[in-house]
Amino acid sequence: MFTGRRKRTGVLGAAAALLAAGVGLGLGPAPTPAAATTPASCTGTHWVASWAASPTDSIVPTDATGALTPQTLTRQTLRMIVTPHLGGSSLRIHLSNRFGTTPVTFGRVTVGVQTNGAAARDIVPLTFQNSASVTIPAGQDVVSDPASLTFTAFEPLAVSLYVPGIYIAPTKHWNANATSYYSLSLSGDLSQRESGGSYLGRTGAWLFVNGVDVVAPAQTSAVVAFGDSITDGFVGATALSIPADASVADKNGRYPDRLQRRLDAGGIPISVVNAGIGGNQLLTDGQPLQTGPSGLSRFDVDAQALAGAAGVLALEGINDLGLGGATADELITGYTQLIDRAHAAGLKIWLGTITPASNALVDGTLLAPDSEQHRQTINTWIRTQTLADGFVDFDAALRDPANPSILRSAYASVDNLHPNLAGYQAMADAVNLELLRSVTCHG
Repeated sequence: MFTGRRKRTGVLGAAAALLAAGVGLGLGPAPTPAAATTPASCTGTHWVASWAASPTDSIVPTDATGALTPQTLTRQTLRMIVTPHLGGSSLRIHLSNRFGTTPVTFGRVTVGVQTNGAAARDIVPLTFQNSASVTIPAGQDVVSDPASLTFTAFEPLAVSLYVPGIYIAPTKHWNANATSYYSLSLSGDLSQRESGGSYLGRTGAWLFVNGVDVVAPAQTSAVVAFGDSITDGFVGATALSIPADASVADKNGRYPDRLQRRLDAGGIPISVVNAGIGGNQLLTDGQPLQTGPSGLSRFDVDAQALAGAAGVLALEGINDLGLGGATADELITGYTQLIDRAHAAGLKIWLGTITPASNALVDGTLLAPDSEQHRQTINTWIRTQTLADGFVDFDAALRDPANPSILRSAYASVDNLHPNLAGYQAMADAVNLELLRSVTCHG
């Protein structure tokens, strides 16, 4: 259930436990905050985030399924497949070298519509301040100039990046739950080639690409699903969670995907973008591993700064309890900071109750046998606080009625920590769409 509150003030990859982590053109550590670009009326158009993936790391040599990812790129082309939640005819692409230690140069970047596997159609070149090539300094992001390409929601795009030199340890999003492709070393610039036959490598991570914006009517807004691997859509394949279940790749079954389909069916002009990172903690940085910077430290760039962002649905804390040993009081303090920062940026924010996992090995019996009491204290606070603009009771949607400290078996992955695809659907169904509608422009 999603319950609204009046505003009073202006999970996680188990690998984390076993391994330990845009609005203007040009370069920079983050785009302009969304509050500065929200339209004042319902007329005209503006940029809205259609797809996003929070960068996680640059050093882990595998994706979440355990498959190797390219760590050294040499005169070859990447073709990253991303699925937008909002269609359009004008777009721009965000690229990140956030965790790189040296500049990265792309000789050419293109975008097209995926047809099958690595094949694509309607490929158009992208420019960066009117240049076909772009160099991104270490630690920075870049956004392309606008380009014309017509596509619909949930129609996958193929973003191709040619690396003309040698680059080591690319910034990536570790758990894409999607298949992308790359050509062999020294194969050259294949970014404009429609055929996918030369893209012989496959990866379940997204390298460098971290956002797609589209031009949309002014009444359209973005809601950022912010959190850990449960937001990221991780489905565990073993009792220890890793590797991820490869069978869910390319199904777009994450709860933000399912929520997007509900919004589309209801005719509500909102794009739900995913800012989940497996293993992420609200309070503690997970760098340099794939669990990413803490939620508090990445909130500005991964949530507030997304184009057209008007609200944030935050579900985070299970890793703080299970991996970080945080107390309920510490997490409540962190949530309060998140709420204050969202409101200061002009965003609404809703909190999600933490889902049960007392019979899981990770964040449960093996690593955090005493976290259930803290979880219950936190969830009681989330349900009764009046600081946020409401809450989503993900706990109530997923828990076993006979034993509320565990996931209902029909909704659980084999790790008893992450939901399965049916569980992610139940999470999406728990959201009251009318409260999300409140962030759209009403004139």
